Amino acid sequence: RMPSCLLKLTRVVLSHKPRTLLILIFMFVSFTYIKLYWRIPGNSKRRSHLYSLPAEINCAHPVPSSPDIPGGAPPSPGNVFFVETSEQTNPSYLFSCSVESAARTHPESRIVVLMKGLAKGNASLPKHWVFSLLSCFPNVEIQPLDLLELFSGTPLKKWYLWPLRHWEPYFLPVLSDACRIVLMWKFGGIYLDTDFIVLKNLQNLTNALGIQDDNVLNGAFLSFKPKHKFMELCMQDFVQNYNGWRWGHQGPELLTRVFKKWCSLRTIESTSCKGVSALAPEAVYPIRWQEWKKLFEAVSASQFRRLLRNTYAVHVWNKLSHGTRLEIPSRALLARLYSRFCPATYAKMKQD
Repeated sequence: RMPSCLLKLTRVVLSHKPRTLLILIFMFVSFTYIKLYWRIPGNSKRRSHLYSLPAEINCAHPVPSSPDIPGGAPPSPGNVFFVETSEQTNPSYLFSCSVESAARTHPESRIVVLMKGLAKGNASLPKHWVFSLLSCFPNVEIQPLDLLELFSGTPLKKWYLWPLRHWEPYFLPVLSDACRIVLMWKFGGIYLDTDFIVLKNLQNLTNALGIQDDNVLNGAFLSFKPKHKFMELCMQDFVQNYNGWRWGHQGPELLTRVFKKWCSLRTIESTSCKGVSALAPEAVYPIRWQEWKKLFEAVSASQFRRLLRNTYAVHVWNKLSHGTRLEIPSRALLARLYSRFCPATYAKMKQD
């Protein structure tokens, strides 16, 4: 005979079929997600494996010499970080230009590219022309992005481990926002989005971030010393005021909130207070996001020089501009940027 307790449980389940079904589905999906999505290999040495870059492209353009840094050493202050939080391993021309321009303008720095889509432990990268092109630059390193290891020891670990996090509408942008502030806090150095074209060495911009427009800071560029209190406050705000359902809440809005408190300001202005600088828009955001189409407009050589006189890097606003056709060669501002600051990528674009 069926035990009385089990019989009662069966009656309860049968009397609440819809609710029970939803609970069972939720538990099954959560369990499957935890097992598949968050599975991390146990060997920490394999997780930090440095990928070898395939050399299939002729390195015709002069490239910087290799910095004297032992291979496999942990990141140190002065590194330039790029992060790809999606599973993609087929980088674009703009991705290539971003890394190439950073490598050329920072010959003494390690350019560390972290990609979530790279399998842990493999010794070779996918066959793609961008990886071959970047093999020409001895200061470029491509590594798998181990998110669990990155967030360990920070307030964001618990946030990251919530099993349904990736169902939020802006999960990938929010994940990118999380990675950059943790990288800056743990290791220091420079963080750049993969839609920047770097014009000058950024190492003298220490403990700094850029104003994108009126009253808003942007984290597409960050430069901080490790364990800086400002980045610690950013991590705390990320968790305490978390809202993954609002675009920009964990990114520009977070940095703006923290900076206003840090400096006791009501509005954002180009200033430096308590050792942190908010750079004027022309430093790294000379083209406002509302005017991104200017990147595809023709400019003369003198206009080009004048426009970028006080600029260290140009943010291309790829979220808005990626579908726009760029003529190569042309006098468009973006084409001029490619030609001058990432000539190897530009040569590949012309070839294609």
